[in-house]
Amino acid sequence: MANDARPAGGARGRRRTAVLGAVLGGCALVAAATTPAAAAPAGHGRALGYVALGDSYTSGPGIPRQVDAGCARSDHNYPSLVAAQRQVTAFTDVSCAGATTAEMWQAQGTNPPQLDALGRNTDLVTVQIGGNDVGFGSIISTCAHLAAQDPTGNPCQRSYETSGYDELALTVLRTAPKVDRVLRAVRARAPHARVMVVGYPDLLPDDGSGCFPQVPFAQKDFAYLRDTEKRLNLMLRVVAGLNRAEYVDTYGPTVGHDMCKAPADRWIEPLRPASPAAPAHPNATGEQAMAQAVLGRLDRRHGRG
Repeated sequence: MANDARPAGGARGRRRTAVLGAVLGGCALVAAATTPAAAAPAGHGRALGYVALGDSYTSGPGIPRQVDAGCARSDHNYPSLVAAQRQVTAFTDVSCAGATTAEMWQAQGTNPPQLDALGRNTDLVTVQIGGNDVGFGSIISTCAHLAAQDPTGNPCQRSYETSGYDELALTVLRTAPKVDRVLRAVRARAPHARVMVVGYPDLLPDDGSGCFPQVPFAQKDFAYLRDTEKRLNLMLRVVAGLNRAEYVDTYGPTVGHDMCKAPADRWIEPLRPASPAAPAHPNATGEQAMAQAVLGRLDRRHGRG
C-alpha cells in the first residue's frame, strides 16, 4: 500500500477526525462549505492531462459503447464527454463499476489500482466515489424487499433505525474519512492537478413523492432515501472543501429527471431500465448532464463549491 495512503496519526489525526465530525454534524454549515480552486484552471484553450476516478456512476454501465466489460465502462460516460470538449493531451479513465474507496489502492479484476493512473503531469482529476462504501446496492435491495410488508409506510427507514439511530446516516459519517484519505492521496500523487469531487445525481423525486411499483419502495421511504443521498452529497462537498478540492453538484441539475419520471424525461433509469443503462443508474442523457456540470465548473476560473 502506498505511503500516501497512511492515515493521519496522533494528535494531528485526532484533530482532522474531529474537524470532519464537527463539520458533518452541522447541516447549517452546508452554505459555508467552500472549495476554492487550488490549481491552474483547465479552460477551453488549455491542453491538459485528465484522469477520471470513480465507480459505476462514472463508468456508465450499459451505455453504448462499452469499452471495458470488466468495469462496465462506456465511451459516452461523463469523463469521455468532458475530454471530448477539452484539448486533452492525455486522457485516462480508470472508473470501474462496483468500486469503493478501497479500489483506489487495490486492483479490481483487471483494472489496476485507480490511483496508479495519477502522476505529476496530471492537470485535472475528477473523483466520484463513496456510493458503494455507503452501500447503494444493498440499500436498494433491502428497501425493495421490505416495501412488500408495508407499501404505504416506511419499513426501510424503520429497519435502519431499529438500533435507536439512523444506521445509514452513521455509515455516511464513517465514509467521510475514507473519502478524505482518497483526496489526500490524489494530492500526493498529482500535486499540481485541479481536483474535482463529483456528487451523485438526483435518483428519486426531490419532493419526496414516490412511484410504487415502478420503483418498488414504500411510499414514505422515498423521502428518507432522498435525504440519505443528500446527506452523502453534503459529506462529499465538505470533505472536498477540507482538501482544497472543488465540488461538482450533479444533484441540482438533474432534479426533475429522476427514475420515477416517464422514459422520455428521466435521466436515471429505474430498476427495470427502458434505456441502455444499469438499474438505478444514469442513462446516456444523465451522463451528458453530469458532463455539463463538470464543464460548467471547469469554466469557473476561481470560486467556491
